[in-house]
Amino acid sequence: MAGNNGIWTRNAPILLSILRIVTAFLFLCHGADKLFNLPEGPFTLISSAKLLTLAPGLAGILEFGGGLLLLFGLFSRPIAFILSGEMAFAYFMVHFPHNHVFPYLNGGDSAVLFCFVFLYLSAAGPGPWSVDRARGRA
Repeated sequence: MAGNNGIWTRNAPILLSILRIVTAFLFLCHGADKLFNLPEGPFTLISSAKLLTLAPGLAGILEFGGGLLLLFGLFSRPIAFILSGEMAFAYFMVHFPHNHVFPYLNGGDSAVLFCFVFLYLSAAGPGPWSVDRARGRA
């Protein structure tokens, strides 16, 4: 049995950083797709008129910019909280109206998962591998 000195307890802070980094990278990819049509298509920035819309504009900016900041662990707690709210908003505006209460059936499972991982990160902090920790602000 693992106690306070068990391998899981000792490595929990590092795993927290890994969770933040992997989640931020995946989220950043969603933003890159919305803003730059990457990684699938040729590099094309969306038009400035589309940047003023909720999606792909504001959503893409939050996902790419917030994902990038979270990837490095800079301003992690407030960024994670904002991104959690964005994902809750996305779920209820885009997925919930599809007449299925279960996120798996309405395509919102990743939005729900991102929402709660970001909410957890806003409470738990970025972990030891972060700019926030290096600056003494974790």
